[in-house]
Amino acid sequence: MTMVKTHKSNRETSPWFWALLALAVTLTVIWLFLTPDGLLGKADAIGYSVCHRIDLRSFRIGDRPLPLCARCSGMFLGAVLGLVYQIAQGRKGKMPPVAVLVLFGFLALAWALDGSNSFLMLTPVIPSLYQTQNWTRLVTGTGMGMAISAVVLPAFIQTMFMRWEDRSGLGAWRQVLGLFAAAAVMIGLILLEIPWILYPLSLLSAAGVLILLIMIYSMVLVMLFNRDNTYHRLRQLFMPLLGGYTLALMQIGLIDLLRYLWTGTWAGFNLF
Repeated sequence: MTMVKTHKSNRETSPWFWALLALAVTLTVIWLFLTPDGLLGKADAIGYSVCHRIDLRSFRIGDRPLPLCARCSGMFLGAVLGLVYQIAQGRKGKMPPVAVLVLFGFLALAWALDGSNSFLMLTPVIPSLYQTQNWTRLVTGTGMGMAISAVVLPAFIQTMFMRWEDRSGLGAWRQVLGLFAAAAVMIGLILLEIPWILYPLSLLSAAGVLILLIMIYSMVLVMLFNRDNTYHRLRQLFMPLLGGYTLALMQIGLIDLLRYLWTGTWAGFNLF
């Protein structure tokens, strides 16, 4: 208990902490002020930084496309689902077994192949292999998102914490099948295209972009400052997560700015 209090006290009295907190708050206020209004508008701005947001390749709530295209919606929702599924099983930091990683590798390959085929549909010079549709984009995107979560979460736990359980949250086939079943339900709900279901899922998909970026940047920061494997509890991660959030927001904001200066609109790219 004494060690935790000392850690917290050092953090809160550090000038770097207050400088980082002030920077994070300032960037957040600026980003919120300059991006489109409303929750979906903010989600659009996050999606704008990572996704083409092509109207015809997106699911819709009424007359507006979701913040992310069908493929990216599946990918980031699949990643969030995979993270939550594994976190619910405790602090298990071991990578999945080789056989499970191979399975997720095939899911990533399916994502790449379907994405390449979808791109070929835009280039009449080279014929596409088949007609990619939004449901194939969603399914392969979800598979890629689950594959990302299967690697990112164990890497995060191993990087941050001094102690973790030497088991995988996807170490048994029943656990893998449980994740696949949850993904199938999620995909089915999206394909129903019911507005009151799509609305929270669209916000969650945009949040998934931010969550993954924060996790990756926070890992980079703790390794750069030789703080890896020094944390005991989740609440001690406030400083690296704040740094990860700041870098993530800087990336999103910079790409938003460059794309807006290029296109002059917050809308997705136009195919015609």
